Amino acid sequence: MIIERYLSREILHPFGLGLGLLVLVFVGYSLAQQLTLAAAGQFDLLTAGRLVLLRTLVVLEVLLPSALFFSVLAGLGRLYRDGEMSALYAAGVSRGRILAAVFGLGLVISAVTGLISVEGRPWAYRESYRLQAQAAAEFDLKKMATGEFVTMGESDYTFIADDLDLERGLHKAVFLQKPHEDGARAELIYAASAALPTLNPSEPLTATFYDGYHYLLDNREQLDVTMNFGTLTIRLPGTEAQERYRRKAEPTEALRRSDRPKDIAEYQWRITTPLATVLLALIAVPLARSAPRESRTRSFLVAIAAYVCLFAITSAVRTGMEQGTVPDMPGLWGTYGVFALILLVMLRPPRLRRRRRP
Repeated sequence: MIIERYLSREILHPFGLGLGLLVLVFVGYSLAQQLTLAAAGQFDLLTAGRLVLLRTLVVLEVLLPSALFFSVLAGLGRLYRDGEMSALYAAGVSRGRILAAVFGLGLVISAVTGLISVEGRPWAYRESYRLQAQAAAEFDLKKMATGEFVTMGESDYTFIADDLDLERGLHKAVFLQKPHEDGARAELIYAASAALPTLNPSEPLTATFYDGYHYLLDNREQLDVTMNFGTLTIRLPGTEAQERYRRKAEPTEALRRSDRPKDIAEYQWRITTPLATVLLALIAVPLARSAPRESRTRSFLVAIAAYVCLFAITSAVRTGMEQGTVPDMPGLWGTYGVFALILLVMLRPPRLRRRRRP
């Protein structure tokens, strides 16, 4: 266990530094974006901070495997460079034991990554979209000046109001019109006040009108209908953005039961994240191998190429699954299976060259 603890310490030290640096860079970049939006009046500083924290939680499912990969590369690389790995081999420590130590550490990190991907990711998206919906509702009320015609959502509804009550979130003296597709009918709504829809991924878009009249006009047969109402709610068609929001915020169990290609791709991405974490850690073991005092520039470049290749291929397969061009089985499982076979080839012990006798 002494060897395992020593190897773990050598890996965890650069892991903590690397992860902290990656998180710091991401938080700084996200905070700059959110503060720009906050300065434009889209939401307050507290909402901006919450959105940054939620997005940081989501990105940890990528930062954790990445930090582990490069920390294994850096930790074992230092041992090879200083000759400590040669001393361990001479003392009888096998490559399998070193691999087992990295595997055990990878399992711990993969458990955290899996928890974030399966549970934390959808929760963070739900909270992010809820905060954005609340901020968007207030912002839309502010930017929609009275006396201007506005198209609501992706519908054909045209809306205009004479006054605005920001405290209650209501427009006053509103008028709404919607022509039908055949051009022979039209809907007109006049109300004393109305609450405009907000973008919420878990609910359809709705607009509620209070104390008014609803007219159904028939331009061909003159069969007009007039209704007096106290409260009238209309539903608007959802947008493509809402569909993406729902899928990312959907619980993992619900995605498992879905048969839609995009849901299947999202589900496989979440549950294979722990496998990707372990594979990256193990792939870094043979890539860290070098002779004592040998320059590690070449091996480091090869490691970066392998890292980029893995994420590029998995992203391409995921996109293909969403578009229906790649079958869901083996899907991402097949991609990681291929990388596992490559890992087995990389773990083969190097052959020693025999010198020929003169």
